[in-house]
Amino acid sequence: MALNPAKPKSSVRLVFFGAAGVGKTALIQRFLADTFEAQHKRTVEELHCLEYELDAQQVRVEIMDTSGSYSFPAMRQLGIRRGDAFALVYSLQEPESFQEVRRLRAEILETKGEAPSPPPIVVVGNKSDLAPSGSFPDAVIAAVELEWGGIYLEASAKLGDNVLSLFQELLQLVHLPSRLSRLSPLLRRRRQTFPGGAPDGAVGTVPTSRAVMRKRHSCAVS
Repeated sequence: MALNPAKPKSSVRLVFFGAAGVGKTALIQRFLADTFEAQHKRTVEELHCLEYELDAQQVRVEIMDTSGSYSFPAMRQLGIRRGDAFALVYSLQEPESFQEVRRLRAEILETKGEAPSPPPIVVVGNKSDLAPSGSFPDAVIAAVELEWGGIYLEASAKLGDNVLSLFQELLQLVHLPSRLSRLSPLLRRRRQTFPGGAPDGAVGTVPTSRAVMRKRHSCAVS
């Protein structure tokens, strides 16, 4: 007998971790507002809240942007415990930043050790537009996909490349339809730029679905 698909939770939290300056905030802002700031600004912690109406059900998606500059172990542990899926970001321009991804993954696995299933993790190599040539990404892909059994993708917050794919992966990992990501302003711009179809694996139009984003705002960290 076929199993019923997992029902979406009414509230999910996506947590972004990574070293300072790798582009966590830039990826989030590209998805939320289709904007990019070249100058790095240190983040302490910020929680963005999206509320959707999905098939007559209210769904709240929280996106937590964490600090890579400041050391707040208690806040990081709280973010891990309350997170439903994690984006571990490093810079393709700075291969050494992948070591922080390794450390963070180990901490997530230790903190979530009693969970019935492994925590959903997507490893993101950001700044693909600035990446030097070399074999380092191949080694990373092998580590993430073969050794860790995880998901790996490369993105550019500056150009918007693969940002939608990142959020589609995260939404699917928490059992939400990836079509919610198509409500991002980034896709609306790309439909105008590419009238024949949008890149990033997304369809060219937002479906006439019952997925409606009601509002977007920042909310208090909880």
